[in-house]
Amino acid sequence: MNMHKNARLTPHSRALMIRRVLEEGRPPKSVATDFGVSERTVYKWVGRYKAEGAAGLQDRPSAARRLVHQLPAPWVALILKLRRDYRLTALEIAERLQMARSTVSAVLARHGLGRLKLLDPPAPARRYERAAPGDLIHLDVKKLARFWRTGHRITGDRRGASDGAGWDFVHVCIDDHSRLAYVEVLDDGKRATATAFLIRAVRWFRDKGVRIKRVMTDNGSGYVSRLFAKACRMIGIRHIRTRPYTPKTNGKAERFIQTLLREWAYALPYPTADRRNADLPRWLRLYNEKRPHGSLGNRPPISRLKPQP
Repeated sequence: MNMHKNARLTPHSRALMIRRVLEEGRPPKSVATDFGVSERTVYKWVGRYKAEGAAGLQDRPSAARRLVHQLPAPWVALILKLRRDYRLTALEIAERLQMARSTVSAVLARHGLGRLKLLDPPAPARRYERAAPGDLIHLDVKKLARFWRTGHRITGDRRGASDGAGWDFVHVCIDDHSRLAYVEVLDDGKRATATAFLIRAVRWFRDKGVRIKRVMTDNGSGYVSRLFAKACRMIGIRHIRTRPYTPKTNGKAERFIQTLLREWAYALPYPTADRRNADLPRWLRLYNEKRPHGSLGNRPPISRLKPQP
């Protein structure tokens, strides 16, 4: 597969790459393909993050490295001690040690202490889980390209791509407590489609003995419509919308979509999009009823539902 091995990574994209490897458990080779870098680059940044934390993902100018290497180790240790223990600025450290401010700044940048806020460890991720099935469901939509021949993700060859084939809209619904999922591949993400999907999802959960109380969505046009709001009132569920530009609020749906893409959409060399879509029910049964889930003690989502009388 053709990749730009020297693609430029920003600190933000490095952090996203680390999250996909360490939190989502994606293979480094797959992550390297997504970011257009070599697999070796992925391992490099994972190793640096494990050794230095978030500070290790920052840029390291070459000029700073040369300056640091010219400074004896005891001076470097003293600069770092003044920074960590007394939270002095680069200028204050330079004045105390009678050094050039640029030299002190280079040392701090080299060790990931260029900003005072980096002295404080990042707040742990706030993870939550509703107490019972149906307390909250997450809805989201993922666009997938249609195709009538095996795509470049499998063949590595973009020639003969299925240009003009259009898009499929994968609507997902996942229960916050049990991680039980309901998915449909539909023609669009418009208000009527999104609303009808919600109604079918609520019925599907009801057939399994789960009463839905709340639904969380992003601020997509299909979810902020009056039609969607009316359906929520008629069903008797509360609609919660995420804050703009904070996709992690709907993180369970985001993570499920990543699993869906990795283990279903891109897992096999489907000859056509229709064959891919026809395989979805099989994968969903596997996910809901047999596949171990790390957040559920390696049990499948169905295990969290109460047995029907």
